[in-house]
Amino acid sequence: MRIKKDDKVKILVGKDKGKIGKVLKVVKKTDRVLVENMNVVKVHQRPTQANPQGGIVDKTMPIQISNLMVMCNACVKPTRIGMKLLENGKRVRICKKCNQQIDS
Repeated sequence: MRIKKDDKVKILVGKDKGKIGKVLKVVKKTDRVLVENMNVVKVHQRPTQANPQGGIVDKTMPIQISNLMVMCNACVKPTRIGMKLLENGKRVRICKKCNQQIDS
């Protein structure tokens, strides 16, 4: 999985196309990602002890990982991700456009 928590991503398709957001959670099992304030839907919620009022609530839903592109911090553009092996044996992610490290 090339997208990690706290990455900045650009949404490529859907109602939020072109928007940039921060990754809150990555669900590896279903290849989906939760992006902050993106893909928000209205959900009807029953009254519970935690929420005695119930009603219609806004909820952020996960987005398919193939519909996202990681934003590079150096060139500030959406980019593909490459992997590079450092001298100490550690693997880091790099930007395919500017060859800068994405991982810090």
